[in-house]
Amino acid sequence: MKVLITGAGGQLGIDLARLAAEEPHRHVVAAGHDQLDVGDRDAVLSAVATLGPDLVLHAAAWTAVDACEADPDRAWRVNALGCRHIAEGARSVRAHLVAVSTDYVFDGTSPEPYTEWDRPNPKSVYGRSKLGGEGEVLAALADATIVRTSWVCGPHGSNMVKTVLRLAASGGPMRFVDDQRGCPTFTSDLAAMIMRLGVARRPGCFHVTNQGPTTWFQFARDVVAAAGFDPSMVEPIATSELSPPRPAPRPANSVLDNAALRLSGIPLLPDHHEPLERTVKTLAG
Repeated sequence: MKVLITGAGGQLGIDLARLAAEEPHRHVVAAGHDQLDVGDRDAVLSAVATLGPDLVLHAAAWTAVDACEADPDRAWRVNALGCRHIAEGARSVRAHLVAVSTDYVFDGTSPEPYTEWDRPNPKSVYGRSKLGGEGEVLAALADATIVRTSWVCGPHGSNMVKTVLRLAASGGPMRFVDDQRGCPTFTSDLAAMIMRLGVARRPGCFHVTNQGPTTWFQFARDVVAAAGFDPSMVEPIATSELSPPRPAPRPANSVLDNAALRLSGIPLLPDHHEPLERTVKTLAG
């Protein structure tokens, strides 16, 4: 099997590349932004034609949520047009495509977790551009896989776990919002499910998160405790108290119900506390 991974320099892409390469019968090309600009149609089509992949794992995205508000053209070029190019390339070689999307396609006003069949209503440029990418993928490849995830963390790249550990080491105190809820998702677990769905060529939209809804405040306390610091150094605040306010609106409820996995009989990812402990140990070591 030949596998093309985009966004391979990002925190998820690194784990996807590592996992994909573990099977000796796979030929894996892991392309970071420096190797493949997904907004460049000619470059994408040339890369796909050269490799002729059986499976494309599209993890490339511009995920700087606040920066997307200031530069919407870049957000749409990477997150939406990039999906158009990747989908066109995958279709040309009959490869199965798995594209990674986000909880930000929802507005966060529902009191219940969001299922794959709930209507998206993004409020930020980032969310709108990612929803645009979903549409581009499914317009070109009706049997493609969309994986929506949330609050992505891991040992690579920039993420909340690393931020909290850095602040904890400086002695705190720290203030995190306690009125935004979601499910932290760790890249090693997420990558494994993406590979599973991709190899099986499962079509449609799947919500994939680690289990256990929490708030950013409680998650920060759990990170601090896992690292052996005093959790009381983390203090709760409301989103309205953030200073300065964030340019991009955040969904108050980012909890994704992994309904399509559950109803398909596919085992869900473990509770987020398990990979959190492993990740903190890895970073501390």
